[in-house]
Amino acid sequence: MKLWQKDKTSKKEVEIFTIGRDPEFDLLLAPFDLNGSMAHAVMLNSIGLLTHEELELLKKGLREIRKEVEEGKFGIAPGIEDVHSQVEFLLTERYGDVGKKLHSGRSRNDQVLVDLKLYYRHAIRETVSEIEKLFDLLLDLAENHKNELMPGYTHTQLAMPSSFGLWFGSLAEGLAEDMHLWQSAYALVDRNPLGSAAGYGSSFPLDRAMTTRLLGFADMHYNVINAQNSRGKTEKFLAFALSGTAGTLNRLATDAILYMNQHFGFIHFPDELTTGSSIMPHKKNPDVFELIRAKTNQIQSYPQSIMMLLTNLSTGYHRDLQLLKETIFPAFRQLNDSLKIARLMLENVSVKKDLLTNDFYAYLFSVEEVNRLVLEGIPFRDAYKKVGRDIEKNEFVPGTSIKHTHEGSIGNLCLKEIRGKMEASAIDFSRAVEAEKELWEE
Repeated sequence: MKLWQKDKTSKKEVEIFTIGRDPEFDLLLAPFDLNGSMAHAVMLNSIGLLTHEELELLKKGLREIRKEVEEGKFGIAPGIEDVHSQVEFLLTERYGDVGKKLHSGRSRNDQVLVDLKLYYRHAIRETVSEIEKLFDLLLDLAENHKNELMPGYTHTQLAMPSSFGLWFGSLAEGLAEDMHLWQSAYALVDRNPLGSAAGYGSSFPLDRAMTTRLLGFADMHYNVINAQNSRGKTEKFLAFALSGTAGTLNRLATDAILYMNQHFGFIHFPDELTTGSSIMPHKKNPDVFELIRAKTNQIQSYPQSIMMLLTNLSTGYHRDLQLLKETIFPAFRQLNDSLKIARLMLENVSVKKDLLTNDFYAYLFSVEEVNRLVLEGIPFRDAYKKVGRDIEKNEFVPGTSIKHTHEGSIGNLCLKEIRGKMEASAIDFSRAVEAEKELWEE
């Protein structure tokens, strides 16, 4: 029997189908459900729906359950539908009817919504931390290898001189620009839906400004229908942020796979970070980067998956929205795992020095020669034709000196400016962190 049911129970097949994977995700939501319940209890006391003694009992019970969650002792008992029901069941079992009062002014709809917002806020903070660690490493690598040249490609054909510093720096700046997507996602996540109930508000005089403050939200969804309609929209924003960073990681992984290939031999990793073959003793496979590539390709498909799930949904809650968790929750884990393992690999990367001294790369310097002639006063079109004819006649003898000085070029990586980009797009998590501390103070 569910808390919301009266006399009849659902048929077992219906129950199994509708619950789906929610129990495994609900365990992740448990600490955030407790945060929402604590703030809601304090607010109920302020409007006279809980006495001071009842509030203290609920606080005591919620602290007990929170400790059980932290110690890994919390679970959803057989026959209990979800984390919200489990918390209410434990409070009622331990402290009597006061446990039944906690749901006053709430629906499971806004209870789930606030849990998700708090969870997403926490998940973004964890992911941004991993992004920043990889970003710092890439900038260090760019600085350390700024003078080591490598080939640059267009159409996967040899094009112009590049450098390892330029390559690493490009990935760092890509991550900094991805942060704009995370800023947008966080801004939507950081809105309080609590008090919207089932999407049409409550006849109780709820103090939504109080719960907004207690939970450390920057603001609230004011219109209660819009609060409910934000479910799905929030996940869409998150999917684009996840996808953006996944795209940058995907480029890193694809390049690394190519550059590890023996025909390139640009970068090298210790044997313990590669895998071997069951029959070919010489093999050093880039399995880590191949799996990063695969996982990030999956993540890049999620915005489309979510948009399709949201297609044709009218105003208000629909059970379809439950499936959003099956996309977004694993996506955070996939991306964080990929960021961590990419950092481990790059902490141990070696780059090949003096690559461009090989005559194989002579034509990389054709543009340098054209530009040299232009600086001597020859019109660009004439200089281009001259160098082209020399190449056709096999008479091209390039100089190998490089002098690039403009912003963002081989000789001027603008690493300080790229770091400034990341710092300018930083997300301030302090309000949320401090609010949680204050919420649970004895």
